[in-house]
Amino acid sequence: MTAKPSPEKLLALGLSFWNAKALLSAVELGVFDALAEGPADLATLTAKLGLHERSARDFFDALVAMQVLARDTNGYANTPETELFLVRGRPSYVGGLLEMANARLYSSWGRLSDALKTGKRQSENEDPNDIFTALYADPNHLRGFLSAMSGVSAGAAQAIADKFPWRDHKTFVDVGTAQGMVPVTVARAHPHLSGGGFDLPPVRPIFEDYVAANGLAERLRFYPGDFFKDGLPKADVIVMGHILHDWDLEQKRMLLKKAYDALPEGGALIVYEAMIDDDRRENAFGLLMSLNMLIETDGGFDFTGADCQGWMKEAGFSSTRVEHLTGPDSMVVAFK
Repeated sequence: MTAKPSPEKLLALGLSFWNAKALLSAVELGVFDALAEGPADLATLTAKLGLHERSARDFFDALVAMQVLARDTNGYANTPETELFLVRGRPSYVGGLLEMANARLYSSWGRLSDALKTGKRQSENEDPNDIFTALYADPNHLRGFLSAMSGVSAGAAQAIADKFPWRDHKTFVDVGTAQGMVPVTVARAHPHLSGGGFDLPPVRPIFEDYVAANGLAERLRFYPGDFFKDGLPKADVIVMGHILHDWDLEQKRMLLKKAYDALPEGGALIVYEAMIDDDRRENAFGLLMSLNMLIETDGGFDFTGADCQGWMKEAGFSSTRVEHLTGPDSMVVAFK
């Protein structure tokens, strides 16, 4: 018999922002940091975070029901996942992305209907010529953004380190490197490699601090530049992660051609994104990310692996392949 239609899924989807905002506020308020040293009871945790007693119990218990906090006779505690990934200062911290979502994306997504009607971005930056002006204007804001990029790239970086045939190459450069998650992860896994990261000049101290903290300063260097104005550094392998989706089609094609020109014969380009599946039915995250580009950029959009392969061949690459990395991310590899 056919199941009777139920509104449960629709209501859960429509109100899913409740869950999201509860988690984002927990990160903002430092709930997981406060529990890093061990469990705390309701009164202790409430006082430590400076919360009003009216709301605290419901807030913490909602986080328990969402399975991002645990609770027993000793009080509230982090789960294994939140202890590893949402305590600030740990190398595995991915909360930078959630901090950015809370500070910027949450309010901007409230204007999605306007974006869909107008085709215009809704982010806080008013300069129509540079979507990164607001992000790069404040060093602390920039550091938070780059930390967020590390969070979103961590899983893909490890998969790229594991799956790409690095033994066949000696040098690599990560374009739009941010804090340096990809070069650090790859260099750690493959001691024969050297290279670095390419990004705008204000990124240098943040990149160099991160690389030095990981003991890789002798093998990884920072390449300052603007990929719209400058050529890309020469290397055996060029990586572009979560970069192409920021830009319109003409700009995407231009960046792929610059990568082709910077590579030697036999060199490789790796493009990784939350790649939309070719049938456009399964990777909801990739499709929603494309809507995020509508909200955040003037012309950016996400794309399928087949789309990317076509643009790569137009740029001159001789062979291409698509390979899943982790979660919603896949890479498209092209050889010159």
